[in-house]
Amino acid sequence: MDIYDILFWVLSVIAVGCALGVILSRNPVNSVMFLILTFFSISGHYILMNAQFLAIVNIIVYAGAIMVLFLFVIMLMNLNADVEPQKGQLVQLVGVISGGLLFLVVLAAIKSAQPQVVEKTPIDIGLITNLGKVLFTKYVLPFEISSVLFLSAMIGAVVIGKKEDTHGLQKGE
Repeated sequence: MDIYDILFWVLSVIAVGCALGVILSRNPVNSVMFLILTFFSISGHYILMNAQFLAIVNIIVYAGAIMVLFLFVIMLMNLNADVEPQKGQLVQLVGVISGGLLFLVVLAAIKSAQPQVVEKTPIDIGLITNLGKVLFTKYVLPFEISSVLFLSAMIGAVVIGKKEDTHGLQKGE
């Protein structure tokens, strides 16, 4: 076993453990923290696959922006055990049955899976420099068109979100 195999297994154990922590934690803030750790371990897997761009995007978008949004929503909801409605026995039974069926499907997929030999890929296949070269040479026109589209969408969102000045001023005053 080399260092990459050890890192793979350590990151896999962390990812599965934190994913279970998301599901089993009763505190929603702890669930979000476990989800952030899961995203970081998945980013570690991306780095092991030499896909640094995906790792950075995963950290910035999911562990950064989406999780901050989840935390704000959870804090604004002010979840307390006193006001939270209790789940009925039927809902819990349906959850156990659907979880068991999902477990059976995963077991069947693992049983029928055939091991495959993975060929070694070139070392520089996932580097950001290669992505930049392709984006700014072969796909420069679609890249620029999409940037103009995103800019117009941002301007449109600002215009739509801007409040009208209704402090008693009439037209012509």
